[in-house]
Amino acid sequence: MTGRLDENERQSLLPALGETGWGGVPDRDGIRKILKFRSFSEAWGFMSRIALVAEKMGHHPEWSNVYNVVDITLTTHHCDGLSMQDIELARAIDKLAGAATVQKDHSEPVECLCKLHAR
Repeated sequence: MTGRLDENERQSLLPALGETGWGGVPDRDGIRKILKFRSFSEAWGFMSRIALVAEKMGHHPEWSNVYNVVDITLTTHHCDGLSMQDIELARAIDKLAGAATVQKDHSEPVECLCKLHAR
C-alpha cells in the first residue's frame, strides 16, 4: 500500500509540479490542475488517454469536464493524502496534455469556450 509523502519528498517533488500548474487544494491534501483545450474533442481525447494510464496504474483522478476544460484533483484515498501515485499520475498528465493551456490561478473562475461563445 502506498503511503503519504513525507515532508522531504514534498519539498523535492512538488515544486517541479507547481511550475507546470499543479497547485495545492485548500483544506485537503491533494493537488489540482485546470487545463483548457481548443475544443471538446481535444479535452475528451485527453481524458481518454489519461483514463488508460490511470487504469493501468490502478490510480484514478477526481476530475470534471465542461466543454473544453478539464479540472483534475489528485489525492490517494486509502492514505488520505498525497502519495507517489499522485506524483506519477501528475507527470503522466503533464506529458499527455499537449497544447492545452493551464489556468494557474485556481482562485479565478473557470470559463469554458461555451461561455465565451454565448457572449
